[in-house]
Amino acid sequence: MINVLIADDHALFRDGLKRIFSETDDIEVVAEAVDGKDIIKKTREYKWDVALLDINLPDMNGLDILKRIITANASSCVLVLSMYPEEEYAIRAIRSGASGYMTKDSPTDQLINVIRRLSKGGKYVNPELAEKLLFNPSLDSEEMLHTTFSDREFHVFKLIVAGESLTSIANKLSLSVKTVSTYRSRILEKMNMKNNAQLVRYAIQHKLVE
Repeated sequence: MINVLIADDHALFRDGLKRIFSETDDIEVVAEAVDGKDIIKKTREYKWDVALLDINLPDMNGLDILKRIITANASSCVLVLSMYPEEEYAIRAIRSGASGYMTKDSPTDQLINVIRRLSKGGKYVNPELAEKLLFNPSLDSEEMLHTTFSDREFHVFKLIVAGESLTSIANKLSLSVKTVSTYRSRILEKMNMKNNAQLVRYAIQHKLVE
């Protein structure tokens, strides 16, 4: 039996996964978590084989949660599930220790097969992304400039292109406005851009905004 831990703040999504797994003979949900603190607690309390982690939880950055899980147990098997396209977060998730990355609109049978693969020590990303990781591990091309951001810079970048003010970002991330301004300056420098409008245009071109 493959013991699964689900971490997602949407009850309907968790219930949907539980119904799917109830129809299998070898997958069982042993625990659920609704936010970052909850999943970190549950990963310590329960015996699990594969954790399904939503990258966008309400209280903590998903990549930070992932790193904490992996740090606590290097052999952890975490499958990141996200509404975001793979090009946006998958590379960061894999480099942070995830065993796999799938979008939430993936077919049910594919999700089940991936869980089974991961439980046996395998890995999963879609073939296109696997090719990028294999043949261009640094991903330093101009088309992927955002991959050079640190996780914190990427989070700030996402909030900027979503139209958040520096003050709003500072409040959300519990940082000073000055610190957020410094992150913005670093982001503009790395992107060789001068203003937020250029960042937004880049984000739209690369499908980094919803």
